[in-house]
Amino acid sequence: MTSGYSATLLPQLQANDSEIIITHDESTWIASMAALPMAAGCLMAGYMIELFGRRMSHLILCVPFVVGWVMIGMARTIVWILVGRFLTGLCVGLLGPVAAVFIGETSGPKYRGILLAAISLAIAVGILIAHIIGTFLNWKVTAIICGIFPLLCYIVVFFVPESPSWLLSKGQVSKATDAFFWLRGYDEESIAELKSLIKKYQMAENQKTTWRETLERIRQPTFWKPLAILLVFFFTLQFSGVNTVAFYSVTIMKDTLGDGINEYLAMIILDIVRTIMSVLACILLRIAGKRPLSIFSAFGTAISIFGLSGFLLLAPPNSSSLAWIPLVCLVSYICFVSIGLMPIPWCLTGEMFPLSVRGIGSGVSSAFNFLTFFVVVQTGPYMFRSFTTPITFAIYGAVAFFGGIFLIFFLPETRNKTLQDIEEIYMRRKDKTQP
Repeated sequence: MTSGYSATLLPQLQANDSEIIITHDESTWIASMAALPMAAGCLMAGYMIELFGRRMSHLILCVPFVVGWVMIGMARTIVWILVGRFLTGLCVGLLGPVAAVFIGETSGPKYRGILLAAISLAIAVGILIAHIIGTFLNWKVTAIICGIFPLLCYIVVFFVPESPSWLLSKGQVSKATDAFFWLRGYDEESIAELKSLIKKYQMAENQKTTWRETLERIRQPTFWKPLAILLVFFFTLQFSGVNTVAFYSVTIMKDTLGDGINEYLAMIILDIVRTIMSVLACILLRIAGKRPLSIFSAFGTAISIFGLSGFLLLAPPNSSSLAWIPLVCLVSYICFVSIGLMPIPWCLTGEMFPLSVRGIGSGVSSAFNFLTFFVVVQTGPYMFRSFTTPITFAIYGAVAFFGGIFLIFFLPETRNKTLQDIEEIYMRRKDKTQP
């Protein structure tokens, strides 16, 4: 909802009868202000989830999240809006790694991919709700309604047990056992996995980790190889323009569709498509796996956005009768980016890193994602003005294309693998390189 809110907020603030008057530069800061603290939030999240636990971190963060939305809803100056956007963005950044790690540690191998992909589904639903509410209601009322959802999150998480992995890391074996069986049931496969998990933590307990040992583990291929893959993956996601489209939906619709189609209606259509494709992604992850879906998504995204760029570059002026063509390209773009590039890197942050450095790895990769998120959202309007809309979309398409090539060579498959199996992928690769 934080990502989608600015798309309807900015047109209302830029209207002639707006209570708060803003300049063009101020509008870009309002849009990007939520993205700016997200990176800092991710870096803080690694420490927070180790100190307070995954569940308690969720509960703590719901409070400032509500405060941020209320500040926006009660704003009388742009300063209040910026502070509220900063606070909600910080909470999103903190919650990103927390949610990914929590889901990764509490779900079984068969359903982990689906549940981690549900993070992107939740984002898509949030953007859709924010756009629908913002289309029909004042931006202040929209902000207050958005503030209700963190309260609902608090109520749900309150009744969920803590991550068994975190409890074991704190030596709370009895609580970890109860939590594990509450989450996973009492079948033989779950019992065997719990025994393996307890054994692993008991071995780790006998080998207390110092800061020097943590730094040494960060230097190992089991950490930096998955980190490098995720950094490129997140770079591809953000610089394919997905959040530029989300943050400046109405403006982009005006530029690409002209007067042929209502831009608010087109925006909601794209949101519905994004939500449907996010649901489909959860299903496809069980069938196809993350690697082929990621590659297919990257190249499909590139082709769609190249098509949009080509139309805008070559279409005759005042071609309102052809407005359906860029809309089809945008729908195709949303379809392809939503089934792979959006959900899968978030899935991987919760499962690719070794347990001892999972909080650090998840935090750093998520922070990089939100840092590039901020850069893309902040520079988007300037690129559209300086390079024109067709060239900007062509740049986004090129990033998606070369990102797809990278994924072909370096992205491993993690479907139906336990967290220990995934860690061993890079351990085996390390062994092969040693003489």
